[in-house]
Amino acid sequence: MYKNQPSLRGLSTHQLTAILIALSILPSSIAQEQEAVLPLSEMGGANCTFKADPDEYTAREARVRETVQERTMNFKGGRQMASSRTAAPGSIELKGMIDEAIFGKLASAGVPSARLTTDEEFVRRIYLDLTGRIPTIEQYRAFIEEKNERKRSDLIDRLLYSREFTDKWTMWWGDLLQNAAANSYRNQQVGARNNFFGWIAQSVSQNKSIKDIVFEVITAKGNTEKGGNEGPSTWLNRWRTPGGPIEDTYDTLFSRSVSSFMGMSHYDCIMCHDGRGHLEQLSLWGRRATRMEAYQMAAYFSRVRFSDRNQMAAEFPNSTDITDATAGNYSMNTTFGNRPRRVQIGTLRAANAAWRMGAEEANGSDWRAQFAIRLVNDKMFARNFANRLWKEMFNMALVEPVDQLDPARLDPKNPPTGDWNLQATHPELLEKLADDLIDNNYNLREFMRKLVESNAYQLSSDYGDGWKAEYVPLFARHYVRRLEGEEIHDAIQTATNVMGRYTIGGWADPVSWAMQMPEPVEPNSNGGVRDFMNLFLRGNRNIQQRSQDGSILQQLNLMNNGFVTGKAKVAASTSLRSIALMTDRGSMADELFLRFLGRMPSETEKAKTMAFLAKAGTVQTAKNTAVEDLAWVMMNKQEFIFSY
Repeated sequence: MYKNQPSLRGLSTHQLTAILIALSILPSSIAQEQEAVLPLSEMGGANCTFKADPDEYTAREARVRETVQERTMNFKGGRQMASSRTAAPGSIELKGMIDEAIFGKLASAGVPSARLTTDEEFVRRIYLDLTGRIPTIEQYRAFIEEKNERKRSDLIDRLLYSREFTDKWTMWWGDLLQNAAANSYRNQQVGARNNFFGWIAQSVSQNKSIKDIVFEVITAKGNTEKGGNEGPSTWLNRWRTPGGPIEDTYDTLFSRSVSSFMGMSHYDCIMCHDGRGHLEQLSLWGRRATRMEAYQMAAYFSRVRFSDRNQMAAEFPNSTDITDATAGNYSMNTTFGNRPRRVQIGTLRAANAAWRMGAEEANGSDWRAQFAIRLVNDKMFARNFANRLWKEMFNMALVEPVDQLDPARLDPKNPPTGDWNLQATHPELLEKLADDLIDNNYNLREFMRKLVESNAYQLSSDYGDGWKAEYVPLFARHYVRRLEGEEIHDAIQTATNVMGRYTIGGWADPVSWAMQMPEPVEPNSNGGVRDFMNLFLRGNRNIQQRSQDGSILQQLNLMNNGFVTGKAKVAASTSLRSIALMTDRGSMADELFLRFLGRMPSETEKAKTMAFLAKAGTVQTAKNTAVEDLAWVMMNKQEFIFSY
């Protein structure tokens, strides 16, 4: 059915036997169909996607919680700990506002939390969450053996200022800003993508504030191929919208800005129709919003200009120059394109118009700068990034989905009326986190430090039999996540110490780590490795978002893909070679579990591993084969591709 897909027929007798000693293999779950972003032409009037399938939208929050619950309950982690799996309310130290909010709500509900993580659990999780890498065996042992009471805080500090942190959060920004060479709207030069990537990486490395990054992206000018400070001009060029008047591009720039940077994706709907009659079930704010208000804010982009250089240009051929005109307006007499025709209807309601350009702004020449100033100083900007970053560390946001924030349902000091509830699971906490971002000038690293130093973050994912689905919004345990395709690739390389070498389009120097690649379509120089990672649904920064779904193909490729089996070879791996040369089978078992899973084996796991090694005897070739099979088992254990 699937040409060239792996089958079980390639498994050796040793591998089939080794499966029997593996305590956890990936659960069978069919990948759900990926959600696609429809063309703008299909999003208005009679083609309103919400009216066509309202349940698809109204059930999104519930589906997120169901997915978190299902993933957590299906996950079978490492060895079970002998200690109690839950902690009584009030028994865990409160380190700050995060713990006060999470444990305070748990105490009010009479719900015990999970116990705190062991050092084994913590070290693997914090490496993955902050850097996208599993710890090496040397890093693992150094942390476990450290006696300093502040060793967790010290490790967090080292990781926050590591090169690997820059790599992971450059990728995160690349996803948010959708930096890609190809997209639905316009193909760009690979050089433009690389320039934008380099600018993002430099910004993260220099600890540029979230506020400054977004401001510079929105106000970028220059040539897409020139690089340097002109790198973010690629973001504006990426959203040029063909098939209609230039106002379509202004609309897209505005809607992408507020969706990514304020968490308000409903503006894309409002660009086609008023909220009334469409958004009543989705957004208390949105049901009162109008097209005219949306167009008024899109007008901030109406002076941006795009000038394309042809392939014969003396400098930077096939690139685009981004500038701003000193005059220009948003036309309301368009009758074609990707949106319903634009005509002024009715009057503006001042109470609901978020930002209206005043006379002083209208007389200024840099309207984009005025827009950016307003955006980064709006409380929704802080709420959005606090919510998105919380999700990255806790694996479920305080408000889900993260791009459907409702401004009328977030402020606990001004709760909504009628049948509407506050949107966040912990409304006061979201406000405090947003205020903390503001007070600390949107410092990414220091905000992340607050999240991961909290005991709420350091709870175990292990809870025991008392867990109930209704506990999910309380964050009573840590929710597991499947690793991204890039993380799985890098984990296999770290554990085996067999490094790849990949050529990236437009780069002079090859790379070895997937987390350092500029977008998910790479590496083009190795389609097999690229396709292996793509099976783990890393998206394309265009119509496919990253997904945590599982699939049969993921399981089959972990079992039989050449990328996995090729690295599980003693001849290729110095790590496996050193294990195969050991004479003590207990030490061999410990080394395998530490390198691949970041933990010591349980007594049962160790006994089964030693028994399997004993069958190989002392002949080196047989020992080599046994170690290779066990390495294969380690990479096929469920916990290898999860952060828990």
